[in-house]
Amino acid sequence: MMKRIQPVLLFLCVALVAVTGCRAGGPIYNVKDAPVSTANGKDVTLDQVTKAIIEAGTGLKWSMAVVKPGQIVGTLVVRSHSAVVDITYTTKAYSITYKDSNNLKYNAEKQTIHENYRGWIQNLDNTIKGKLLALGM
Repeated sequence: MMKRIQPVLLFLCVALVAVTGCRAGGPIYNVKDAPVSTANGKDVTLDQVTKAIIEAGTGLKWSMAVVKPGQIVGTLVVRSHSAVVDITYTTKAYSITYKDSNNLKYNAEKQTIHENYRGWIQNLDNTIKGKLLALGM
């Protein structure tokens, strides 16, 4: 009986490795026109928004480079993986858009990427929201 179980177990193990190793990842996650909101609702300057986005990114180990007023390019490097996003913003809203990546299983045709990418962008978005809220305190 044991001799019949071993080939079945081997097949199941190989099938499990094949299925988990071949996942394509999830869809590209972008943030589009998220409102710039402060705790007290007061208006902010473009410089304040710039500073909040940079502080949020650098606090999460992103490298943030101001391209021009209203545009920052953020780069996150995790071990052998990297993600690059374009962050465009005004005093009213901001967007985080996929720009490039390395070693993240990006598929341009299917618009998919490694599952971790979504979490990285959500963390960045939530931290930006927190920094912006604090501007009104």
